[in-house]
Amino acid sequence: MTTANPGFQPGQSGNPGGRPKGARNRTTQAVEAILDGEAEALTRKAVEMALDGDGPALRLCLDRLCPPRKDRVVQFDMPVIEKIADVPIATAKLMQAVADGELTPSEARDVSAAVGVHVEAIKAVDLDRRLVRIEEAMGNVL
Repeated sequence: MTTANPGFQPGQSGNPGGRPKGARNRTTQAVEAILDGEAEALTRKAVEMALDGDGPALRLCLDRLCPPRKDRVVQFDMPVIEKIADVPIATAKLMQAVADGELTPSEARDVSAAVGVHVEAIKAVDLDRRLVRIEEAMGNVL
């Protein structure tokens, strides 16, 4: 059994005087204070260890110099999809871009997922329009 606290409204903080957004906790502040002024020495040590063949230190340095690429901007001449009938044309273009090496298969998968979301939006709008027409027709009958 749960009981509501009558003193607070939904969305109202139980501790309005609490820690403000963006404030760091004490542990983070303590670590920053300890490391303050040591960044250059620590960086130099990590580089030295990497140069001496320490694998994890080498990976750390390389990740900072050249971080792994997450995504890239995909430039692809995608046809406009305004209705469901446009989808096969767009997906054929997508498949051709993979075949031509313009897109990787994983990039095509990501674009296809975006197309799928767009198609669902088109379906929802179409369904809404149809429902409105049916309701209007039924209103005229009754």
